[in-house]
Amino acid sequence: MAGGAGSLDPEATLVLASIVQSADAAIISKTLDGIVTTWNPSAERIFGYSAAEMIGRPIGVLAAPERPGEMERILERIRHGERVEQFETVRRRKDGGIAQILLTVSPIHDVEGRVVGASKIAQDLGPLKEAQAQLRAKSRQLDEVTQLLDLSPAMVCALDGRILLWGRGMQLLYGWDGDQAIGRFTRDLLKTEYPVPLGEIEDELMETGEWQGELTHIGRDGREVVVISHWALHRGGADEAPSVLKLDWDVTEGRRARSMAAEREARLRSIFDASPTAIITIDPKGIVQSFSHAAERLFGYAAIEVIGRNVKMLMPEPHHSLHDGYLDRYERTRSPRIIGIGREVEGRKKDGSTFPMDLAVGEVGLPEGRLFTGFIRDLSARVRLEDELRHSQKMEAIGQLTGGVAHDFNNLLTVISGNLELLERRLDRPQDREILSEAQEAAQLGAELSRRLLAFGRRQALQPKALDISALVGRMIELFRRTLGEAITIEARLGTELPPVLLDPGQIESALLNLAVNARDAMPQGGRLVIETSLFEIDETGGAAYDGLQAGHYVTLAVTDNGAGMSEETRRRAFEPFYTTKGPGSGSGLGLSMVYGFVKQSGGHVHLYSELGLGTTIRLYLPAQEGALSSAAPSAAAAAGRQGGARILVVEDDPRVRKVSVRRLEGLGHSVVEAGNAAEALKMLEGDRAGFDLLFTDVVMEGGMSGVDLAHEVRRRFPDMKILFTSGFAEPSEAASGILAGGADWLGKPYSLAELDGRLRELLG
Repeated sequence: MAGGAGSLDPEATLVLASIVQSADAAIISKTLDGIVTTWNPSAERIFGYSAAEMIGRPIGVLAAPERPGEMERILERIRHGERVEQFETVRRRKDGGIAQILLTVSPIHDVEGRVVGASKIAQDLGPLKEAQAQLRAKSRQLDEVTQLLDLSPAMVCALDGRILLWGRGMQLLYGWDGDQAIGRFTRDLLKTEYPVPLGEIEDELMETGEWQGELTHIGRDGREVVVISHWALHRGGADEAPSVLKLDWDVTEGRRARSMAAEREARLRSIFDASPTAIITIDPKGIVQSFSHAAERLFGYAAIEVIGRNVKMLMPEPHHSLHDGYLDRYERTRSPRIIGIGREVEGRKKDGSTFPMDLAVGEVGLPEGRLFTGFIRDLSARVRLEDELRHSQKMEAIGQLTGGVAHDFNNLLTVISGNLELLERRLDRPQDREILSEAQEAAQLGAELSRRLLAFGRRQALQPKALDISALVGRMIELFRRTLGEAITIEARLGTELPPVLLDPGQIESALLNLAVNARDAMPQGGRLVIETSLFEIDETGGAAYDGLQAGHYVTLAVTDNGAGMSEETRRRAFEPFYTTKGPGSGSGLGLSMVYGFVKQSGGHVHLYSELGLGTTIRLYLPAQEGALSSAAPSAAAAAGRQGGARILVVEDDPRVRKVSVRRLEGLGHSVVEAGNAAEALKMLEGDRAGFDLLFTDVVMEGGMSGVDLAHEVRRRFPDMKILFTSGFAEPSEAASGILAGGADWLGKPYSLAELDGRLRELLG
């Protein structure tokens, strides 16, 4: 398998593990909490439990009543870095019998020297009737195995062969200690004889990430040492030079390779888990063998929840049911349909949601069997951008089509209505005039339809004037009350001293009435309609989030209802002409499309936010006349220049929105940590000892836990933490209102940098 930058080479780890698997003694590793992580065949033989039964399970199942508390005392010594030397003890087998063992327990250190677990070597002492001589022989054998496992034949070299690290196993194998070896070149120190030219070996190492072969070395005492040598390439990061890990096994003393298996696993695991690409390895039966940190973040599972289970748990249907068949077919035919080929498939997260991903699979053949490695990249952001581009192109195409049709239709209507007017003068009979009147009325309706199509196609004739939006809305409130009926409560939140906007008065009034009527239809049993105006500023970096609007000031007009809300399909098609969810005769489907076209033609933007069962907010961004702006209006640049200094946890499931939020907060001088969902945020809050000053969270998020749920949990655990909600709705939901009493506030999306800074200053004092 190819080794990439910052990625794990699983084959080297498995080769070391295979040697541990062949040991006569039980070799077991566990975490400091006593959870088994390694269980070799000798452990299965001695204690009767299979590896599948023990890995991931507390080792306390082996505790014997005759030795109460012994395991806990041993673990406590290990935590302090002590090595528990050989001692005779007993453990309970699966069948209930007692196994007498000679036990050695050593701490496992990570690369920084911290104790991260314990390794145990347990030698079965056999039945009690075994002779004392046999017990002494087995004790000596156990001493030898312990010594082998304590001495690793490993070294790390630079690409030119200069020795950077020299293990104790190398000192025993070749005779030189670390001070004598480090800094020298391996080919000079060991007088190496290679099976092929060294250049070919180095080419294979750089291409595949590894090399294995037989070498002949000369030790310090002149003795010839023939070894099987494994080389693994570590490409290093931006500030780290590439290096090569070399493991040498004396062909005549092969068991020595088991001595540092646990340490080797810890070292390579750090490389494996540092990869930004999710990496999963499985056996030919589909059972997960390893699960990287990036995979944990992507799928939402901890590694311990996945390792040992079938990888199909990460797949939605139909692949979930068909995956075992895929593997069986590959076993029979060896047809490499996916080996070495990247393809787009779907993954399933722990919360049940699915996402698009790119999957490339590699295969490695080992003496113990084959290993499949999956390299996975999340394609959600790319697919979302592609969908938005397609939608934008579709709306543009529909606009051109409808505008052209309406233009030609108007020409036809002009001929029809003109001839009807001429014909009217020649008709005397009342019944003829009645027929003519119906035809003229139909022509007028056709003209109205044409005007709406021209509005969507952005080709209508506008007569813009400087308008005070708040005043215009204020004048229309009474009309709304009469039009919408008593079952609808209307609330106006109108900004004061807003700059004028240049709009066609008739068109904006028609658009606002359309939005109000749509809101009423979404609340057949009654509800609340909120109309809000405010000033909003888009900075130089924020235009992409608002359909490419130019940086500057905009007056926003938002209409919010607490009705039924929209499905994903309805949201995608809401602005298309003739698309409607109403029954026949209840609407033409041109209302929202007319609003969309009019606002676009006026240089603005329309944003729709809706959730099923919660309601809908439609917000119009209307360009303000910059010359009329009050000098007192706060600017994003001024806000960005003020320093905050708080530590803030941002929780937002949309990666693009989260990125903008983080950038803005950092621009205000705050220290920011980000989370993609509520569960991830809680984990960060619990694990961060430094603490946070404020939680800035979206309200509606995927993953089964909303921002309101998160806020309640944060209030319970961290009662003094400040909370700032944000949502696409223009006002808080009833669920959120209960937590806004103290130390919390609400910021409707989208918001300006000045609004964000103001809310934070109010909360943080």
